[in-house]
Amino acid sequence: MEKQLVIFELGAENFGIEIATVEGIVKLQEITKIPQAPMYMEGITNLRGSVLPVIDLQKRFGMVLQERTNETRIMVANVDGVKIGMIVSAVSEVLTIEDSVIEPPPPMVSNINSEFIVGVAKIDKRLVILLDLAKVLSVEEKLQVAKVVESK
Repeated sequence: MEKQLVIFELGAENFGIEIATVEGIVKLQEITKIPQAPMYMEGITNLRGSVLPVIDLQKRFGMVLQERTNETRIMVANVDGVKIGMIVSAVSEVLTIEDSVIEPPPPMVSNINSEFIVGVAKIDKRLVILLDLAKVLSVEEKLQVAKVVESK
C-alpha cells in the first residue's frame, strides 16, 4: 500500500505527515503572542480572515531551536477538527512511499512520551520520522488551543 506524505524539516531532521491532514503551507507571517499560553504556542495569526493558533513544533518536541529563515513555513493542518498552524524550518517535498519502507519506531523512542511517532521511513539515504498529528497534542492541549481560538 502507498502513503502520500508531506516532508518537512525541523532543524536538521526530516519529518513526514500524511498529506490528507495538511490544508496548506504559508510563509511565516506576523504572529500575535497570547498571555499565559503554553510554552510551545507561538500565538495566533490571521489566515484568510480566520484566527489560526500557531505552535512551534521545535519547542513542542523539546528540540534545540534553530533560527528562522526565508524557508521557515507555517504548515496548516486539521487536527481532530481544529485548524492549527505549525512552524517548521522548511517544507521540502511531497512523496509517495510504499508501506514496505516504513519501520516501527525503535523501542527506545517509544518510551520517551512520543506516541505521536508512528514510524520511520527509509527514503534513499535518509530517515524520515513519521508523525501522527492527532497525537502531537494531548487532549488537554487541544482543548487549550481550541479555547484560545474561541476567546478571540
